Amino acid sequence: MSFYNDRVLPRLLNLAMRDKGLEAYRCRLVPAAEGRVLEVGIGSGLNLPFYGPGVTEVVGLDPSAPLRRMAGEQAARSGMGIRVLEGSAEAIPLEDAGFDTVLTTWTLCSIPDAGAGLAEIRRVLKPAGHLLFVEHGSAPDAGVARWQDRLTPLWKPIAGGCHLNRPIEAMIRRAGFELADLRVGYMAGPRPFTFMYEGRASKG
Repeated sequence: MSFYNDRVLPRLLNLAMRDKGLEAYRCRLVPAAEGRVLEVGIGSGLNLPFYGPGVTEVVGLDPSAPLRRMAGEQAARSGMGIRVLEGSAEAIPLEDAGFDTVLTTWTLCSIPDAGAGLAEIRRVLKPAGHLLFVEHGSAPDAGVARWQDRLTPLWKPIAGGCHLNRPIEAMIRRAGFELADLRVGYMAGPRPFTFMYEGRASKG
């Protein structure tokens, strides 16, 4: 792994994801998690303070060792007992139908094979389980979408593989999920980077 990806990028991601504009999404989404929770792409653990009393266990998954260490430190600060595992979304090292909730926050953009990742998420959810997500992705405005397509090849190498132009709603539906709730719209900031998809999906 390069010095940039191993040492610089995790710190940049941790700083970027602390943006106050993202906190409102965490406040709405994360407290809806219930029971046994798998957080795919736990990153530096910034969601941990937002979990509610209905959560019995949190298991975090992330491929980045520096981010997993940060998540452990965040867990210690928040007083939460969590288990953080090394792994990718495309091959989740956990049992079938073991989780009540899977949470992803700004994660699907950077999974190399997001379709395979969503299939794995569906596999580990219980029959009545839910996927909670907030993701940025393809904008409905043609001009913005064109800029997303132009910028993505330049953006990916400096942003950990992040795609600006993934059609999040369509991806989730193609994976066999049924959307129970979906809110979309731009948050503050440059439009190619800020079209958000926020919602809840069931296994269908």
